[in-house]
Amino acid sequence: MPHQKKIVLSIIIPVYNEEKTIDKVIDKVKKVKLAPNIVKEIIVIDDGSTDNSRQKIIRKKQLDRKNLKVHFSLINLGKGAAVRVGLKFAKGDLIIIQDADLELDPKDHRKIIEPIIKGEAKVVYGSRFLSPNPNIPQKTRLANWFLTTLVNLLYGSHLTDMETAYKAFAAKTIKPIRLRALEFEFEPEITCQLLNQGTAIMEVPIKYRPRTKNEGKKINFIHGIEAIYTIFKIKYAKT
Repeated sequence: MPHQKKIVLSIIIPVYNEEKTIDKVIDKVKKVKLAPNIVKEIIVIDDGSTDNSRQKIIRKKQLDRKNLKVHFSLINLGKGAAVRVGLKFAKGDLIIIQDADLELDPKDHRKIIEPIIKGEAKVVYGSRFLSPNPNIPQKTRLANWFLTTLVNLLYGSHLTDMETAYKAFAAKTIKPIRLRALEFEFEPEITCQLLNQGTAIMEVPIKYRPRTKNEGKKINFIHGIEAIYTIFKIKYAKT
């Protein structure tokens, strides 16, 4: 059997007040079995948490100083800012974003990065809507449909889930892109930037267990308005 080239996968985990789930997420990410030639680099970015997330991350770091990298922000800036910090520190050939809640299943990492490894895509999104899922609230479906349809109309794409948190990239594709998003507008910003430069985005179906606001859901109506503004801004901004 020919020797396979080592591939480093950087897994960026932005965290803000996720004390109930961050331990489990890190453990699940570690347990995912990938191809023998794939090495994981786990990067946890705590975005100024005010609960016990920071303490739990520190304990995890003490148990795995080799493979777990951490960065702590003094104040809360937003998911976009946390992801940008993660991208700055990432050394991998591939990069995937993993939320710190348990809405998404890290077991899906394999199917998301596979097309990039095979050279079939440079960017892969895990879509929550390619497989039937009766657990997704109608409000979430409508909001996603509106934002994704707006992107498809303006940028000529055929996406089903622009707002998905599961986004994977070849490092050479994502690293040169200049990102400015601080909060949840990161999702449309990176999508529109990629489409603007002609990069195709592949989608694969993923598992999704939505949580409620009582469970810590943070996205709201204002974030939707910011997403719409970002979509138009990138499309019509003067270069």
